[in-house]
Amino acid sequence: MGDVAMTVPVLQAFSNKYPEVKLTILSRAFFKPFFEDIPNVNFLEADVYGKHKRFGIFKLAKEAKGLGIDAVADLHNVIRSKVITKYLCISGIKTATINKGRSEKKTLTREKNKKFRQLKTTHQRYADVFVKLGFPLDLKVSPALPRKDFTQKLLNLTGSAPKKLIGIAPFAAHESKVYPLKLMKEVISIVDKTEKYKLLLFGGGSEETSKLKSIGAEFSSAICVAGILSFKEELALISNLDVMLSMDSGNGHLAAMYGIPVISLWGVTHPYAGFAPFGQNFENNLVADRVKYPLIPTSIYGNKYPEGYEGAMKTIFPQEVVAKILELI
Repeated sequence: MGDVAMTVPVLQAFSNKYPEVKLTILSRAFFKPFFEDIPNVNFLEADVYGKHKRFGIFKLAKEAKGLGIDAVADLHNVIRSKVITKYLCISGIKTATINKGRSEKKTLTREKNKKFRQLKTTHQRYADVFVKLGFPLDLKVSPALPRKDFTQKLLNLTGSAPKKLIGIAPFAAHESKVYPLKLMKEVISIVDKTEKYKLLLFGGGSEETSKLKSIGAEFSSAICVAGILSFKEELALISNLDVMLSMDSGNGHLAAMYGIPVISLWGVTHPYAGFAPFGQNFENNLVADRVKYPLIPTSIYGNKYPEGYEGAMKTIFPQEVVAKILELI
């Protein structure tokens, strides 16, 4: 989800600069709401577990060709997208594929002779694909998506009191990227005691939802929105936040699509790999102590780390997180 969300600012910049060019997004239907507010955008659904499964991928490629497209920008560079891109290239359509910078990322994450430096952002890597197709982009002028209408359902959920809204997404795909729940509850407790804000807890899946409901029951200003809203309703709520606190995970990218200030917490991964939310000050990335854990980043996705590094996020103190929230809000 985060990878798809990171395309949005790039496509916004493209649509803003080239309003005469029609874009067709090929992705799973679940992600269609991301692109509804970008001008000149159509959507082609990839049913990768249904009619486009396995050899059905060629049917999808034919559907894309049938749209009369003039060029293909492969922003994913995985087996499925490679097959489609190759098919369309053989059909005489101009194509370009993202360079993910795998060799650079290896030098950033390896233990020996690590080159600790800022790599090109994923957003810029996406933009570079369009450059290859003859469409240079300046991401500095990418407009944020407009905020969605705040419906009565959302108002009923958050309450009518004029309090600023803080989103908190405390989970991630890998445990090494999750701020310890005990410390996150300290953050929530400190902010809760001010009685000035509404804390909206985002997550997915039964286990995460259960934990968020428990937190919501413990603190008067905290509300678990997981399992209550549809995905489109969650996006509408996120678009109206005053600040989002997330891990190195998708919710930070969702908030960034709407220009919401995002604070992201980093454990064994690091923003130097290029996956920080779009348009944020670098200081909004709170990272683990590299003096104590010098091998960070140990991997790009947080799935690999040496023994003893599982506690790296504990070096980000709750008071530091709260101070950054209050600074941005």
